[in-house]
Amino acid sequence: MKTTKIGFIGGGNMAASLISGLIASGHAPERIWVSDVNPSTLVALAEQHKVNISNSNDVVVNAADVIVLAVKPQVLKAVALSVAALVQQQESLVVSIAAGISLSSLKLWLGTDTSIVRCMPNTPALVLTGATALCANEKVTAGQRTLAENILRSVGITLWVKDENDLDAVTAVSGSGPAYYFLLMEAMEKAAVELGLNEATARLLVQQTALGSAKIALESEETPEQLRKRVTSPGGTTQQAIETFQQGGFTELVSKALHAARDRSIEMSKQTENT
Repeated sequence: MKTTKIGFIGGGNMAASLISGLIASGHAPERIWVSDVNPSTLVALAEQHKVNISNSNDVVVNAADVIVLAVKPQVLKAVALSVAALVQQQESLVVSIAAGISLSSLKLWLGTDTSIVRCMPNTPALVLTGATALCANEKVTAGQRTLAENILRSVGITLWVKDENDLDAVTAVSGSGPAYYFLLMEAMEKAAVELGLNEATARLLVQQTALGSAKIALESEETPEQLRKRVTSPGGTTQQAIETFQQGGFTELVSKALHAARDRSIEMSKQTENT
């Protein structure tokens, strides 16, 4: 892995996070190449990470063993078509982190023999605590799967799905998921201020409680239901709050919201690929 040459087409926030994670895990900056249409983005990456930069996607493809497509979905088709011949010539592994672009479309644009891994990361990858689901086409070897996994693992946890359609559910759960937690935190902060706390105190308490709860859940072998019951004393304050949530249809509302997000993911994928 550390000797693999990795190229990024697109140098935005997610690419920058992956680059940072790779270097932190021991990957040499001189084995990383980045291209982008924005010169200032390239200069910033070179100054901060000492990676190779170019305004040419062809230079990156020629230099690297693995190509990470990190451009916006609406321009991915044009980018993929422009580098397809070189990708096929180099027999590159292509890793796409563009939301909503299917493996079948990527194969159509890049060539039927191209090894392609499609990923669905989330924004906590920006602070190296992301969750990424991956799905490979039939051309990807076991070694290439490991390589793609190692790249994305540099910014958090990774897992594989066999059915590409599951990525729409992943989008609803972890892709959009950070916003759900921020919404709850936002509501808790507002309520805390209504209860008499100042904004700074409310925010700090909510943030640290969210962090601590997630840490317990990650480190415990118990389910969230079991953990919830452990801190819910019969007749106590927590039980009163939980019952209020449940009476308001909290569980059903969460289910409805995630189904809506999944359905929208499917719809947006179709719209993006038809443009």
